[in-house]
Amino acid sequence: RLLPLLLLLGPALGPALGQGLGQTRFICTSVPLDGDVCAASALGTGSAEELKGTVLQLRETVLQQKETIMNQKETIRDLTAKLGRCESQSVLELPGEGKGRKGFSKNTMGDLSRPAAAETLSQLGQTLQSLKTRLENLEQFSRMNSSSQTNNLKDILQNKIDDLEKQVLSRVNSLEEGKLSPRNESEERGKIESTLTSLHQRISDLEKGQKDNRPPDRFQLTFPLRTNYMYAKVKKSLPEMYAFSICMWIKSSASPGMGTPFSYAVPGQANELVLIEWGNNPMEILINDKVAKLPFAINDGKWHHICVTWTTRDGVWEAYQDGTQTGNGENLAPYHPIKPQGVLVLGQEQDTLGGGFDATQAFVGELAHFNVWDRKLSPGEVYGLATCSSKALAGNVIAWAEANIDIYGGAAKWTFEACRQLN
Repeated sequence: RLLPLLLLLGPALGPALGQGLGQTRFICTSVPLDGDVCAASALGTGSAEELKGTVLQLRETVLQQKETIMNQKETIRDLTAKLGRCESQSVLELPGEGKGRKGFSKNTMGDLSRPAAAETLSQLGQTLQSLKTRLENLEQFSRMNSSSQTNNLKDILQNKIDDLEKQVLSRVNSLEEGKLSPRNESEERGKIESTLTSLHQRISDLEKGQKDNRPPDRFQLTFPLRTNYMYAKVKKSLPEMYAFSICMWIKSSASPGMGTPFSYAVPGQANELVLIEWGNNPMEILINDKVAKLPFAINDGKWHHICVTWTTRDGVWEAYQDGTQTGNGENLAPYHPIKPQGVLVLGQEQDTLGGGFDATQAFVGELAHFNVWDRKLSPGEVYGLATCSSKALAGNVIAWAEANIDIYGGAAKWTFEACRQLN
């Protein structure tokens, strides 16, 4: 009979074969029925000692290859983790076209995108200034309603703002000298933003004492930083609409682009109705992912009144700024009614129903008197809203009132001033 020498080498060569040692040739030796297998193998391949040495060498090679593979796996895991960290810190590219094209990267996992240092510092400076303004309002209120508790809280908040200013100044110096690494810069920014959010909340608590002295619609929302967690949600959804007018007061100096003042998403369509100014693009209105560019010039840090009207028939739209029509067009989602039962968010753009926020598309600024009608307003009605006429109508679908709005993530409510300055 024939007995392959593989019987002797099988246990040793099995792992080596599994590791891909290349092509292997087996040698078979003819052995008589009553012959000595070891002797025959020795005759065919050399002495038993040489064969044993070969087997041990093969085993050693297999063990070395296993160790090499384990080291390579560990290296791959380490490189993958580093690549993930690098990607999470990368600045997202801005698209060449409008947001409705959907051809861009997203960051919706809770991490803040890192805008340019100069922009971040500018935002922090504006936030500190707005906090000071609110504290001045509180001072006037406390003079009329003398309270040692109010004064003590005001002093504490003022001291915290002074400390924050010192932190920002220190951060500026570190950036200029190149001392801050991206990681340290991110940590430092996180600490400052956390403190600012806490301050906003405490000041908002103090301002609650003034609510009884103002009408329910005389308030504004402020979104001081470009985050993916500050937003407001309208408690009521939109009905099915074959026409609409959406008007609001808005104030921003954010660059590039003020972000998303509002977005309305429905099941299956995140861009049912969106107003957005993203990157270096002009402001756009999206209806069912169809886009019209709006000729607004409002990114100057001043209050402006804007209105957009639309009818499904031929998709006719009009844009008003400060009471004057600045643009119009047609064929914007013609014969597509606005779908009901969606989620209406102020300050963020939705990629999923009620969520999927991206910090780079967040609104930075102040917003007030957001009203929605299910019809097209006349030029006279729009002018009345822009001039704060006492006869101005409130939205018959969404009316601006504190009871209709929930705020999240540190966005703040406080008294609306634009109409007071006009009157």
